[in-house]
Amino acid sequence: MPSDAAMTDAKRTLRAASRTAQRAAHAAAGRGAGERLRQNFSRAIAPPPEAVVSGYWPMEGEMDPRVLMADLAARGHPLCLPVVQGRGKPLLFRAWRKGNAMVPGSLGIPAPAPDAAVLSPTLLLVPLLAFDREGFRLGHGAGYYDMTLAGLRAAGQVLAVGVAYAGQEVARVPREAHDQPLDWLITEGEAIQFGAKA
Repeated sequence: MPSDAAMTDAKRTLRAASRTAQRAAHAAAGRGAGERLRQNFSRAIAPPPEAVVSGYWPMEGEMDPRVLMADLAARGHPLCLPVVQGRGKPLLFRAWRKGNAMVPGSLGIPAPAPDAAVLSPTLLLVPLLAFDREGFRLGHGAGYYDMTLAGLRAAGQVLAVGVAYAGQEVARVPREAHDQPLDWLITEGEAIQFGAKA
């Protein structure tokens, strides 16, 4: 078992390489990537009618889920966006619709206004820097999604769907006991289900 220091170094090294790979994948994917993502999601996943969906506002280079989010909203699913509450705290999710007022959030990423309703998502679109075929993801290092997914899963059934470019795949993501696996991974090229029963 790698030491804590070795694991930290492995993740730091992979993050640096993954940011470069993400930028390259973003440039190569072209303008239709969001629509191809939507199509692959729609062919693979049928959320229950009552599902509350958490999307995200993409940072530079991230796969943009907003075409998919618009499609899910058109199908009647309430949308929410994550709000960082502070280091060591799980994400909070506030209701959002296209056209709603936004405020600068963590790292300057737009977030719903503070008076937007707090929702509890049952399907999360999860951004990432890298993923592997075992369902593990590498995030930016703050642990917000791992902490949040652990809490949501303890409280009830949720579906975690990683969203990425195909070029962000790696052979193996370094993992620790607290790292939460994904249920699905959707790219512009395919939909991958993890842990499916044969």
